[in-house]
Amino acid sequence: MPGLRPAEAGEFSRRAFENGKFDLTAAEGIADLVNAETELQRRQALRQMEGALGGIYETWRERLIRALAKLEACIDFPEDDLPAGLSEEVRHLASELATEIGVHLADNRQGERLREGISVAILGAPNSGKSSLLNYLAGRDAAIVSARAGTTRDVVEVRLDLGGYAVDLADTAGLRDAADEIEAEGVRRALMRAEHADINILLFDASVLPEIDPGTQTLLDERSLTVISRADLAVPADRALPSGAMRISIKTGEGLAELLSELGRRVEKLAGLTAGPALTRVRHRQSLVAAESALRGAVTARALELIAEELRLAVRSIGGITGRVDIEDILDVVFRDFCIGK
Repeated sequence: MPGLRPAEAGEFSRRAFENGKFDLTAAEGIADLVNAETELQRRQALRQMEGALGGIYETWRERLIRALAKLEACIDFPEDDLPAGLSEEVRHLASELATEIGVHLADNRQGERLREGISVAILGAPNSGKSSLLNYLAGRDAAIVSARAGTTRDVVEVRLDLGGYAVDLADTAGLRDAADEIEAEGVRRALMRAEHADINILLFDASVLPEIDPGTQTLLDERSLTVISRADLAVPADRALPSGAMRISIKTGEGLAELLSELGRRVEKLAGLTAGPALTRVRHRQSLVAAESALRGAVTARALELIAEELRLAVRSIGGITGRVDIEDILDVVFRDFCIGK
């Protein structure tokens, strides 16, 4: 038929937004719902799609607009009989909102982690059982397992649904002094993955415990989950177990249920569905950081004109999240990842 054409990516949602049916955070919730891999991702996306997150930001924006209107009236009509102490009232509001935004930002990126997935790296010396553990957790032969040390040279990744949480699990090259440049690059990538992972599973072979595995020991920190692999083997009497280590055996199944339980507990702590709406995108976080900074500036500003300007900046930053102001430059970013026509 004349005039008909294929829909563009995100076109239906973009038209609904432009016609005031919902705000940008709800539109992003639709995209997240379409792309959700786990039940908890779907629940978070549905909450955002239904306006829970946008409602918070719109409430903040309306409070600021009301305060800004009073302040601008005071600036524009100084001869009129306006309420006394208005500037202090506005400063108090700015301080109050800055605190609320600060609390909202101090979420340890739970919403973003739930949406994007938790990064878990398996690290240890060569032939310590890393690939076997990856295959067990993945439920398939994702990595090559061999008695020969140094089989894994690159990072092998699998995506898991762990109790409703998306997890990016990575098997890495064994940590040791590399024999050639290829292995050296594998070790470098393993250490880089360890640096950026949310959780590091550190494997220590039961037959060769930590005195001769200093490379893995150096990675011990608050993100570490320390595991003794090959627990079915006898541990030499002169070997001291790492503090708090869990014992597992892929061969016999010993400790695997406990390891899964502890890993699930840590993942939930990092990415658990919060009681209230959570930040889900870097775009939101950047805008809120800018709004908080402007509000702090309003608290310390002396001249009414400077207070008003800081409030305008805060309103603009918050409005940019929901799409109420200055939104043309971010529309394409929001909608370009949609399914065709969605």
